[in-house]
Amino acid sequence: MRVVIQRVSHASVAIEDKCKSAIQKGLLVLVGIESDDTKEDIDWLCKKIVNLRIFDDENGIMNRSVMDIEGDILVISQFTLHASTKKGNRPSYIKAAKHDISIPLYEQFCHELSCSLGKNVGTGTFGADMKVELLNDGPVTIWMDTKNKE
Repeated sequence: MRVVIQRVSHASVAIEDKCKSAIQKGLLVLVGIESDDTKEDIDWLCKKIVNLRIFDDENGIMNRSVMDIEGDILVISQFTLHASTKKGNRPSYIKAAKHDISIPLYEQFCHELSCSLGKNVGTGTFGADMKVELLNDGPVTIWMDTKNKE
Protein backbone atom coordinates (compact mmCIF):
# COMPACT_ATOMS: atom_id res chain seq x y z
CA MET A 1 0.00 0.00 0.00
CA ARG A 2 1.15 3.47 -0.75
CA VAL A 3 -0.16 6.65 0.89
CA VAL A 4 0.34 10.35 0.56
CA ILE A 5 -0.55 12.14 3.79
CA GLN A 6 -1.21 15.86 3.87
CA ARG A 7 -1.64 17.91 7.02
CA VAL A 8 -4.69 20.05 6.34
CA SER A 9 -6.61 22.92 7.90
CA HIS A 10 -9.67 21.51 6.12
CA ALA A 11 -10.47 19.12 3.29
CA SER A 12 -13.52 17.81 1.48
CA VAL A 13 -14.53 15.49 -1.33
CA ALA A 14 -17.46 16.03 -3.68
CA ILE A 15 -19.06 13.60 -6.11
CA GLU A 16 -21.39 14.97 -8.80
CA ASP A 17 -21.27 18.39 -7.10
CA LYS A 18 -22.46 16.98 -3.75
CA CYS A 19 -20.21 16.98 -0.70
CA LYS A 20 -19.59 13.36 0.35
CA SER A 21 -17.25 14.09 3.28
CA ALA A 22 -15.59 17.09 4.87
CA ILE A 23 -13.12 17.48 7.71
CA GLN A 24 -11.53 20.29 9.62
CA LYS A 25 -7.97 20.20 11.00
CA GLY A 26 -6.37 16.82 10.44
CA LEU A 27 -5.05 14.61 7.67
CA LEU A 28 -5.99 13.97 4.08
CA VAL A 29 -4.82 10.45 3.19
CA LEU A 30 -4.61 9.38 -0.44
CA VAL A 31 -4.27 5.58 -0.62
CA GLY A 32 -3.19 3.32 -3.49
CA ILE A 33 -3.52 -0.45 -3.24
CA GLU A 34 -1.46 -3.17 -4.94
CA SER A 35 -2.69 -6.72 -5.54
CA ASP A 36 -0.29 -8.23 -2.99
CA ASP A 37 -1.26 -5.89 -0.15
CA THR A 38 -2.53 -7.56 3.04
CA LYS A 39 -4.04 -6.86 6.45
CA GLU A 40 -0.46 -6.56 7.73
CA ASP A 41 0.04 -3.56 5.42
CA ILE A 42 -3.20 -2.02 6.67
CA ASP A 43 -2.27 -2.51 10.33
CA TRP A 44 1.21 -1.02 9.84
CA LEU A 45 -0.10 2.03 7.98
CA CYS A 46 -2.95 2.72 10.41
CA LYS A 47 -0.59 2.67 13.37
CA LYS A 48 1.89 4.96 11.58
CA ILE A 49 -0.76 7.42 10.38
CA VAL A 50 -2.53 8.03 13.69
CA ASN A 51 0.77 8.34 15.57
CA LEU A 52 2.67 10.42 13.00
CA ARG A 53 3.87 13.50 14.87
CA ILE A 54 3.42 16.26 12.29
CA PHE A 55 1.32 18.79 14.21
CA ASP A 56 2.92 21.63 16.13
CA ASP A 57 3.15 21.64 19.91
CA GLU A 58 3.06 24.80 22.02
CA ASN A 59 6.67 25.55 20.97
CA GLY A 60 5.97 25.30 17.26
CA ILE A 61 7.73 21.92 16.98
CA MET A 62 6.08 19.10 15.03
CA ASN A 63 5.58 16.86 18.03
CA ARG A 64 1.85 16.01 18.09
CA SER A 65 -0.17 13.39 16.25
CA VAL A 66 -3.64 13.67 14.76
CA MET A 67 -4.86 11.80 17.85
CA ASP A 68 -3.13 14.29 20.15
CA ILE A 69 -4.92 17.23 18.53
CA GLU A 70 -8.21 15.30 18.23
CA GLY A 71 -8.09 15.91 14.49
CA ASP A 72 -10.00 14.33 11.65
CA ILE A 73 -8.95 12.11 8.74
CA LEU A 74 -10.30 12.02 5.19
CA VAL A 75 -9.32 8.95 3.11
CA ILE A 76 -9.45 8.99 -0.68
CA SER A 77 -8.70 5.98 -2.90
CA GLN A 78 -6.12 6.85 -5.54
CA PHE A 79 -4.86 4.10 -7.84
CA THR A 80 -2.69 6.65 -9.67
CA LEU A 81 -0.23 6.52 -6.75
CA HIS A 82 1.03 3.33 -8.39
CA ALA A 83 1.67 4.95 -11.77
CA SER A 84 4.80 3.81 -13.54
CA THR A 85 6.35 6.45 -15.80
CA LYS A 86 9.48 4.52 -16.79
CA LYS A 87 8.49 4.05 -20.43
CA GLY A 88 6.83 6.61 -22.68
CA ASN A 89 4.64 9.48 -21.57
CA ARG A 90 1.47 7.61 -20.65
CA PRO A 91 1.60 6.24 -17.11
CA SER A 92 1.03 2.53 -16.61
CA TYR A 93 -1.11 1.41 -13.69
CA ILE A 94 -0.29 -2.29 -13.93
CA LYS A 95 0.78 -2.42 -10.24
CA ALA A 96 -2.54 -1.04 -9.00
CA ALA A 97 -4.90 -3.76 -7.74
CA LYS A 98 -8.09 -4.56 -9.61
CA HIS A 99 -11.44 -3.68 -8.00
CA ASP A 100 -12.12 -7.16 -6.61
CA ILE A 101 -8.97 -6.87 -4.49
CA SER A 102 -8.74 -3.15 -3.86
CA ILE A 103 -12.32 -2.38 -2.78
CA PRO A 104 -12.34 -4.81 0.19
CA LEU A 105 -8.83 -3.68 1.22
CA TYR A 106 -9.82 0.00 0.94
CA GLU A 107 -12.92 -0.59 3.06
CA GLN A 108 -10.90 -2.54 5.63
CA PHE A 109 -8.26 0.21 5.69
CA CYS A 110 -10.92 2.87 6.36
CA HIS A 111 -12.51 0.72 9.09
CA GLU A 112 -9.19 -0.01 10.82
CA LEU A 113 -8.15 3.65 10.58
CA SER A 114 -11.46 4.68 12.19
CA CYS A 115 -10.87 2.17 15.00
CA SER A 116 -7.30 3.41 15.50
CA LEU A 117 -8.41 7.06 15.53
CA GLY A 118 -11.38 6.38 17.81
CA LYS A 119 -13.89 8.07 15.50
CA ASN A 120 -15.17 7.78 11.96
CA VAL A 121 -12.93 8.85 9.11
CA GLY A 122 -14.36 10.64 6.12
CA THR A 123 -14.21 8.85 2.77
CA GLY A 124 -14.83 9.32 -0.88
CA THR A 125 -16.45 6.66 -3.05
CA PHE A 126 -14.14 4.06 -4.51
CA GLY A 127 -13.83 4.45 -8.28
CA ALA A 128 -15.95 7.60 -8.47
CA ASP A 129 -14.95 10.80 -10.23
CA MET A 130 -14.15 12.84 -7.11
CA LYS A 131 -13.30 16.49 -6.62
CA VAL A 132 -11.00 16.87 -3.63
CA GLU A 133 -10.42 20.27 -2.04
CA LEU A 134 -7.91 20.92 0.69
CA LEU A 135 -5.92 23.60 2.41
CA ASN A 136 -2.51 22.04 3.01
CA ASP A 137 -1.20 23.31 6.35
CA GLY A 138 2.53 23.99 6.30
CA PRO A 139 2.68 22.63 3.67
CA VAL A 140 3.32 19.21 5.17
CA THR A 141 3.14 16.21 2.83
CA ILE A 142 4.44 12.74 3.72
CA TRP A 143 4.75 9.71 1.42
CA MET A 144 4.78 6.15 2.80
CA ASP A 145 4.88 2.75 1.14
CA THR A 146 4.51 -0.53 3.00
CA LYS A 147 7.09 -2.05 0.62
CA ASN A 148 9.67 0.32 2.17
CA LYS A 149 9.07 -0.23 5.90
CA GLU A 150 12.73 -0.56 6.76
